[in-house]
Amino acid sequence: MTFSFDLTGKTALVTGANTGLGQGIAVALAQAGASVVAVGRSSMDETERLCREAGTGFHSVQADLSSLEPIERIVTDAVTLTGRVDILVNNAGIIRRADAIAFTEQDWDDVMNVNLKSTFFLSQAVARTMMADEQGGKIINIASLLSFQGGIRIPSYTASKSGLAGLTRLLACEWASKGINVNAIAPGYFVTNNTEALRNDPKRSSEILGRIPAGRWGDPADLGGAAVFLASSAANYIHGIVLPVDGGWLAR
Repeated sequence: MTFSFDLTGKTALVTGANTGLGQGIAVALAQAGASVVAVGRSSMDETERLCREAGTGFHSVQADLSSLEPIERIVTDAVTLTGRVDILVNNAGIIRRADAIAFTEQDWDDVMNVNLKSTFFLSQAVARTMMADEQGGKIINIASLLSFQGGIRIPSYTASKSGLAGLTRLLACEWASKGINVNAIAPGYFVTNNTEALRNDPKRSSEILGRIPAGRWGDPADLGGAAVFLASSAANYIHGIVLPVDGGWLAR
């Protein structure tokens, strides 16, 4: 039996690829040989530069996943540009912070729409193309430590990421027989826009670092290996897992 982490000839569609974790994942997939279709709301010039430095193809699709409106266009553009989508990484996500007692319906809906609703319907749209040509594929959802824990002051984020872990298992159960692997990565505390408020709070930052056995915040590049693994043939018999990449946070 042989396996490979080489993604040459594959196309990866990565949402939220303009910055942070999505950019780190997109670059890692490119370095493994995949062409990248990057989806984001803002400029992806830096992501394009880093991916092209890896010597692979790159296309960008401007889209806001706060609604379902762009989903058909995203998939159509990706297939038209590259032939098919072999790998989907559902990374796009937002967060709202407030005490649960004061949390608003708007902040609830905004987060759930991006983090869970659009993720499901984009996965559905891509999976239909994978099933149509019977070549299968890989879907990787970006979950969170909040898929396992409660957290504080982020009720809709915690609900969305807990829901995403369940959705990952549900889709794995339904689509494994179709040759589609659905798994998730649960990042720990990484240096991203979403954690800026925590990192700027000396007390919270110290508390967080004190619990991470690795002793540091994660860098977006730290997710690359897990993403490449789950996107590759080495993970062909892996379905429905939520893989923490957290510097040991959950082990403590």
